Amino acid sequence: MVSSVVPWLLAQASPEELEERISLDSLVLTEQFYFWTVVIMWLIHVGFMAYEGGVSRRKNVMSTAMKNILVIAVVTPTFYYFGWYIYGCFQEGWPKSGHASPDALEGFCGLTAPWSAAMGPNLQDHVSAVFFLAFLLFSWTTGSIMSGAVIERIRLSAFLILTALLGSVVWIMDAAWGWSSGGWLTTRFGFHDAIASGVVHGVAGLFALGVLINVGPRIGKYTSDGLTRAFRPHNTHLTLMGLMLIFTGFYGFYAACLVIQSTAFPGWLNIYGSPTTLGAIAFVITIGFAGGFSGGWFASNGNPFWTVSGGLAGVISVSAGADVYHPSLAYLLSISGGMVAVWVGTFIEKKLRLDDAVGAVAVHGVCGFYGVLLVGIFAGGYPTGINNVESSLGGQLMGILAFIPLAFLPGYGVSWILKKFNLLRVPAEVELEGLDMAEFGMDFYPEFERVPEIIIEPDGREVDGAPVLLDSYWAANGRRAPAPTPSERS
Repeated sequence: MVSSVVPWLLAQASPEELEERISLDSLVLTEQFYFWTVVIMWLIHVGFMAYEGGVSRRKNVMSTAMKNILVIAVVTPTFYYFGWYIYGCFQEGWPKSGHASPDALEGFCGLTAPWSAAMGPNLQDHVSAVFFLAFLLFSWTTGSIMSGAVIERIRLSAFLILTALLGSVVWIMDAAWGWSSGGWLTTRFGFHDAIASGVVHGVAGLFALGVLINVGPRIGKYTSDGLTRAFRPHNTHLTLMGLMLIFTGFYGFYAACLVIQSTAFPGWLNIYGSPTTLGAIAFVITIGFAGGFSGGWFASNGNPFWTVSGGLAGVISVSAGADVYHPSLAYLLSISGGMVAVWVGTFIEKKLRLDDAVGAVAVHGVCGFYGVLLVGIFAGGYPTGINNVESSLGGQLMGILAFIPLAFLPGYGVSWILKKFNLLRVPAEVELEGLDMAEFGMDFYPEFERVPEIIIEPDGREVDGAPVLLDSYWAANGRRAPAPTPSERS
């Protein structure tokens, strides 16, 4: 019955009514598309929670998981009230003039203001709210990237302050500059970072680097001779599963970075308004994982953690040019990205003596900017944006030079201030006992699963971690361990 009525109704409609119907259908389909990208991107956050929980030692698992949950609690309102405004108003490097009133549907600076009526139940706007939500989940991702780097020793309050700054101010500012068709890096220099290699990953990784310098290594990470110990993860299988969930969510992440054209002129545009296809970027992300796994495997001699992390590094390395790369080129570049992550991660840990627990600076920070650089080398001359400004090595370098201080300085500066007020790191006694016991008053594992904490010495020996950590604690405080009591000697 319905199938016969609908054609009859369409036949009675005027051309204007048909055009209006097609336009509404297009908007509703666009709304559904972004809704499902948001659903899929939730897996990224689930993955980060599992990934970091697996890397943590058992005594810190719940506190690590809760940090990822509270990212959502803190960044959602701050991005709602501040971040979306920054994206719309700072594309020229400073606030645009001529803002609309907060209550106007057209909103601020060409974007819908989050607090306007358009973000509520509004039958005339089927896009603004769901497009905002896609950006919001990008903001959560930046906080989770930093979270993994600083696990097991940062105060929860300090972490949430830094996450709000990163997720609702820093990354969205660089997005306004270089991940927008109206950003000054795009219109003046043809900067091209289609799926946010540098805009999301690179900036979050460099922000985390600034925090790591101030928060310092975990107790016992380095010997008095400068050699590096390793902490046995609580559950490597959980870590690898978390990374695979992140990879699944990346398909939603990639899709949310595209814009759907109207049904009257069907097709896909990247964030700059340049044409591409959904199939092209899906192909690049898939072959990017394959190449990254290969690069990580060979560079780490088959280390499970770095093999899977290499897959993430490989995809990040080709994300900036995912809309234009040939699959064979993407495969080769992703292999190199997986290898770069292993080499740089090892250098940061052993030579720079920075305790990045998950390799976030190497995987996200370095490979993020590496991906931006690769576009300038392999995709130079490709027109970017509605003004068709050609991308170039110089334009990509300009973006890197703009983003590095924007990312690093706030992370370093705010964490330095927190450190000076003794608000950045938990007390040593709390770190030794475990954050779960300090924050929740309990160990979340049953008695029969309690095992000694294992530390891997520089020579590869696995030893009971308790004496090593205590010795490191006393050495750091310039004191000697107290003599054992008679009952301890017995």
